[in-house]
Amino acid sequence: MTTRITRQNTPGSLLKAVQEKADVNLGACYQCGKCSIGCPVAGEVESPPSEIIRRLQLGAGDELLQTGLIWTCLSCETCYARCPNQINFTAVIDALRSIAVEKGVAKPQGDAPLFNRSFLNTVRSYGRAYDLKAIAMYKLGAGNLGQDMDKFPAMLKKGKIAILPPSGTDKGTVKEIFKKAAKNKGAGR
Repeated sequence: MTTRITRQNTPGSLLKAVQEKADVNLGACYQCGKCSIGCPVAGEVESPPSEIIRRLQLGAGDELLQTGLIWTCLSCETCYARCPNQINFTAVIDALRSIAVEKGVAKPQGDAPLFNRSFLNTVRSYGRAYDLKAIAMYKLGAGNLGQDMDKFPAMLKKGKIAILPPSGTDKGTVKEIFKKAAKNKGAGR
């Protein structure tokens, strides 16, 4: 497969932006490929982690923001655990997502953003994840509230899901985290 890289007006500007947002040095990557070998979604996307890093090193432009991996990455950190240079590729993906949204270059496909919003809204409200509400909000937003209802009794019986919201959390601390994240636009600083 041939990969075309178009340089931006300022060579390395995407690389610089990603390195600043992710607080990583991508120059330390020597392309061993361990990140790509361990990645559970590498076989499902056109550009695995090592290729994303190499393309950034070569001065890739906004076309990199349209690669599937930035939206399908599971943030499992297998790549980070396997990297001999401890390059936090998950932070690189988060930076690429942030830049893609800021520039309006790419939008995530499917219901992933809806799920993320539903999940984070419950954490914001209760200080912890409240699965039942997150699932209900997601299913309402996706328009399939009745789907998978047959699984609910078994999940309830096995204690996999709670009916009541979580208690005993420090909601103030969680609110501060969300406030700081909003102030920094999710940059993690």
